[in-house]
Amino acid sequence: MVPVNELIRGFSLYQKEYEEKALEVLRSGWYILGKEVAAFEEEFAAKLGPCSCAGVDNGLDAITLGLTASGIKEGDEVIVQANGYIATMLGIMQCGASPVFVEPDEYYELDAARIEDAITPRTKAVLVTHLYGQATRMDPILEVCQKHGLDLFEDCAQSHFAPYNGKNTGLFGKASFFSFYPTKNLGAFGDAGAVVSTDPDIIQKVRVLRNYGSDRRYHNIEIGYNMRLDELQAGLLRVRLAHMDELLANRRHIAGRYLNEIKNPAITLPATAEECEHTWYQFIVRAGNRKGFMEHLKCEDVASDISWEVPPYLQPCMREKFGYKEGDFPITEEICAHIVTLPMMEHMEEDEISKVIDAVNSYRE
Repeated sequence: MVPVNELIRGFSLYQKEYEEKALEVLRSGWYILGKEVAAFEEEFAAKLGPCSCAGVDNGLDAITLGLTASGIKEGDEVIVQANGYIATMLGIMQCGASPVFVEPDEYYELDAARIEDAITPRTKAVLVTHLYGQATRMDPILEVCQKHGLDLFEDCAQSHFAPYNGKNTGLFGKASFFSFYPTKNLGAFGDAGAVVSTDPDIIQKVRVLRNYGSDRRYHNIEIGYNMRLDELQAGLLRVRLAHMDELLANRRHIAGRYLNEIKNPAITLPATAEECEHTWYQFIVRAGNRKGFMEHLKCEDVASDISWEVPPYLQPCMREKFGYKEGDFPITEEICAHIVTLPMMEHMEEDEISKVIDAVNSYRE
């Protein structure tokens, strides 16, 4: 069976380096907020572009800390795309603010043309999620934000080093949020995340908030949290970061073969906007009969998955709080009813890629 993802492959590629780094950290005797975290923050920011970075414990907390440090508070509204992952909305809600949903565009990204209709007197910001590894078209969103005096934030949990017009995602907003969950293109060996901003004051506030609100030992100036990135994860992320170019090239090779060789009118392939680049965190297709398609793939020894079939606004916790119902966002619901995730991972043999292609091409509705 060709798996959708197999994390051990990523470890095996650089096993010696990972093991050496793990032992180095363990033998150092320093495990929280030390030199590995500081070095990762510096190296990640340097590769991303001109910015500052604060490592935190996971991607959800990155959103909470980054929004809090940027002034989002109780009673505010933040516009998001309806087909995003629920972690984005939870981060907003943990600040006391409310998510306001709009439909995505044909690339599964936030549709700038729909933002203005969602703006109210309580709207303070737009939070873009760059889904599946593709950069969102940022210029029209920036124009709307500037016109209405809204802050712009970016959820880059799936879009590490995905450029829009040559500029990496994470560098457009007031602050941006990254997850390094193990499945991500830049993945840790546990939970990890980061907040990035071109404003060093925001990053300094995140560093205070993540560590009990403390700006120095036993001196607490904020009502803070315990949301720190640990030394071991930071060290292992440094190893992976050093190999990001080759890892992304590998994903682009797999996606290139899929796009060029899958030819089945029953399957809709993903499209990439001209000014955007894709890093292929996931390779998402659509099938009219999803159940039948996935059963066919299984019979052909190819695994598949669904990257959330229930939109976040239809989850019980969101329905109860905000009163959303089925039919509120039909484009999102159509997407969620038909998307399928094909295998995409750190290392795939050419015959595995061919097996996936053959399985998709042999499917008949």
